[in-house]
Amino acid sequence: MPIRVVHIATGNVGALALRQLVTDPRFELAGLAVATPGKVGKDAGELAGLDVVTGITAVDDLDALLALEPDCAVYCAMGDTRPMEALEDCLKFLAAGVNVVGSAPVSFQYPWQVLPQKVIDRVQRAAVDGGASFFVTGVDPGFANDLIPFALASTCQRIEQVRCLEIADYATYDGATVMFDVMGFGKPLDEVPLLLLPGVLTIAWGSTLRQLAAGFGIELDEITESYEREPAPEAFDIAAGHVPKGGVAALRFEIVGRVGGHPAIVVEHVTRLRDDLRPDWARPAQEGGSYRVEITGEPSYTVDICPTSELGDHNHAAIVAAAGRIVNAIPDVVAAEPGLRTTADLPLGTGRGVFAVPVM
Repeated sequence: MPIRVVHIATGNVGALALRQLVTDPRFELAGLAVATPGKVGKDAGELAGLDVVTGITAVDDLDALLALEPDCAVYCAMGDTRPMEALEDCLKFLAAGVNVVGSAPVSFQYPWQVLPQKVIDRVQRAAVDGGASFFVTGVDPGFANDLIPFALASTCQRIEQVRCLEIADYATYDGATVMFDVMGFGKPLDEVPLLLLPGVLTIAWGSTLRQLAAGFGIELDEITESYEREPAPEAFDIAAGHVPKGGVAALRFEIVGRVGGHPAIVVEHVTRLRDDLRPDWARPAQEGGSYRVEITGEPSYTVDICPTSELGDHNHAAIVAAAGRIVNAIPDVVAAEPGLRTTADLPLGTGRGVFAVPVM
């Protein structure tokens, strides 16, 4: 019997997650909620970019979705700029006994030692009392810096450092809020955006470092963060908008988990808006962008992950991967014990249910 699912938000990740929910026979889409007034009343098929009519029309009322008594809610609403609102949305479903799988709030990928314990306890109580499970994931934070490092580490006799990188050209990414308001692209170098305010990088990727440390059985003494930026040599346009001369056009940051002063676990992001900027920074393994996991130890590894898509470039492929990771987790999250769940708690995802033989 298909799992009855409701879906929240149809932005970059949400629209692609919705596409799978409509087409994957493992799921029955029961309802859809959106925040953009112009999307209300539109069919889920249209909002997913599919040439189908599902009969499920978008509403702007989460209570209407709760009334449908679904098995699971897929939550893909923006959490970067509204983390508390996103958390309250998820709590509403958990308290009602509805499992939640989503991309936000991102720190709930692994919130321990990242968020205040009272916040974690509140979510845990709501989930357990409601008999529901809560799992936040994606591709980064997520698959590329939790599941992949764990898989590689399981073959090592000794590990000295694990470094997880995203190296990408974001010129084709059209999420203006993330690009300009969160990451600060196009802004003067003397303006500090949300992402680079002290402590924000640690909140955003601290969950990754803490989860890896827990899996490796080590205690991090401290987490440090740093960044550097490069201005645009001249004005140019990207998918999200305009970048003036002198505005931020490339960004590199690191979040480092240290043990006895040693950088044991490192998350590094290199984001360019033009390929010619900062050639001295890490380069992707394929044109446009890739993920990389480096393990220093015995044996050592460098593994490049190069997502591609039939429907778009490297940025589109990465978003498809994030959506797929979320949706494919639904059966395991529904079957899990109530409470906060992480990658380490769930069975190994094997792609069950998504294999398709091409039509000849």
